[in-house]
Amino acid sequence: MAQMTLSDLEYSNRKRTTKREQFLQMMDKIVPWDQWVEIIRPYYPNGKCGRPTRGIETMLRMYLMQNWFNLSDEGIEDAIYDSYAMRTFMHIDFMNQQVPDATTLLKFRHLLEENKIGEKIFADVNQRLDNAGLIMHGGTIVDATIIASTPSTKNKEKKRDPEMHQVKKGNQWYYGMKVHAGVDAGTGYIHTITGTAANVHDIEETHNLIREDDDVVYGDSGYLGIERHDEIRNDEHLRNVEFRINRRPSSIKTPDSYAGINWDKQIENRKSSVRCKVEHAFLIVKQQFGYKKTAYKGIAKNMNRFNFLFASANLVMCARAGRTAEFCRG
Repeated sequence: MAQMTLSDLEYSNRKRTTKREQFLQMMDKIVPWDQWVEIIRPYYPNGKCGRPTRGIETMLRMYLMQNWFNLSDEGIEDAIYDSYAMRTFMHIDFMNQQVPDATTLLKFRHLLEENKIGEKIFADVNQRLDNAGLIMHGGTIVDATIIASTPSTKNKEKKRDPEMHQVKKGNQWYYGMKVHAGVDAGTGYIHTITGTAANVHDIEETHNLIREDDDVVYGDSGYLGIERHDEIRNDEHLRNVEFRINRRPSSIKTPDSYAGINWDKQIENRKSSVRCKVEHAFLIVKQQFGYKKTAYKGIAKNMNRFNFLFASANLVMCARAGRTAEFCRG
């Protein structure tokens, strides 16, 4: 155990613990650090050439905090110097080592993107949830959310990101990408995510979000008519899936003279009570983690970050449900 410094002794006498510190302590307990380090190790440089490399876990902790608090490379470096909670989470003692600089973090992020480490981390979290019996199979909720992107042309090509696109939702235009998510209907954990340009219709990615053992699929009114889609009709399993899609409110009409129970509305309310679980994951990613706008150019780079974010969202929901011990055993 490391010896306490004067700074540690001073902070130990505080009257309250900040929400940031509580969150980092919660994530420190539930993240399987040893396993995630081993996932990255085969792709990490051995340090035989150039300056000595920093530890994989140190860089991983820094990168995760960058995602959780939506900070730039320079921003997270400065925040670690300023914040005792972040410094404790990083296990850094200024007497022995310094915070990795922004350039080191940049190279580490590129390594994760090139080797699709985000997908491996997301798959590892889902496998652990499944092994722990925390995922119920048989039903999936599908939904999509738009992530805005900057339409700026201040770059070398003098053009907007060619992989992003504009789309109209309601009376407002958006420019960016769309993240499609498949969520376990029983527990609310995200099991599949894909990314497309914003103008791709939600139905186009539905077949990629349904698992092989799913019998029921829930979705909002944007998925009406999905049974007639080619990918669904031409697949033996998908065409036998029961699609419980919410109807548009305007299509449910009740005469003013009718005083009985509107069973159509009751049925739609039951569908919505299941379907709303998908919004919890989006809430954590877009509100708690603050990722409402793309940080990088291109869908692939942003999807690497989304894989880490949705994996972290699953961990947050698992910890809040008091299932940390079961997850760690899984």
